[in-house]
Amino acid sequence: MSVREVDMKGRHVLVTGASNGIGKAAAVALGRMGAELSLVCRDRGRGEAALAEIAAASGGRRPTLYLADLGVQAQIRRVADEILASGRPIHVLLNNAGLINLKRELTADGLEATFAVNHLGYFLLTSLLLERIRESAPARIVNVASDAHRFARRGLDFDDLQSERGYAGMTVYGRSKLANILFTRELARRLEGSGVTVNAVHPGAVATGFAQNNGVLSRLVMFLGRAVMRTPEKGAETSVHCCTAPELANVNGRYFANSREARPNRFATNDADARRLWELSAKLTGLPA
Repeated sequence: MSVREVDMKGRHVLVTGASNGIGKAAAVALGRMGAELSLVCRDRGRGEAALAEIAAASGGRRPTLYLADLGVQAQIRRVADEILASGRPIHVLLNNAGLINLKRELTADGLEATFAVNHLGYFLLTSLLLERIRESAPARIVNVASDAHRFARRGLDFDDLQSERGYAGMTVYGRSKLANILFTRELARRLEGSGVTVNAVHPGAVATGFAQNNGVLSRLVMFLGRAVMRTPEKGAETSVHCCTAPELANVNGRYFANSREARPNRFATNDADARRLWELSAKLTGLPA
């Protein structure tokens, strides 16, 4: 299913993790629809290269670049302040940045990195921008999750969110993607009736630079898998669909795959777990619950 062109002129879209892969592909597609784009990237050089590519594909309109490592809470707070200081509305927030680590690593905040970037990064940035997003309604938040949430076969371990008792890379990644869906579910409940919607998406297995930080074996597996993986453009379609489709204007708290609503596993629909995760995430980021 290809992305339907929607007129996004006058709509400001903020995309995280947009320097490569599906984030950049989504930004290119949204730019072609006329959206005013802002990108949050970790690396200036790759970010500037993405800006040039997106501008060339969208008639010369150059996005605004913001720099932040979304695994470092001080940088998330700083970049949120910079975005808010621009005074611009935020009509769409596409939370796309993510990583997978096959070995346990800690962030500068002393948190397990996969959980910190993939979930707490979404949670903190969205929370800091939420009042501006509310003021910009009708607005949308789209969280890139994954069917990898099914790797969390026992759901979240709330007594070990930092994976200190044992670390299996794909299970930890799956838990972070489960957290994305639970966050979406609780945020949707809190946003009901506000004119802001939030949905989660599964992009599919995409041939990108993702997981290239995990050594030679990981890079080899990704290289060999390219023949059956989606292109970044194909992987970005569901994200772009949820950011733009007119028929989704009032659809809230759902999970999408292949640009259609899909059913996540049973752990992803547990409202008590969604509320508990919110409360613990607020504590870990120093926000009120």
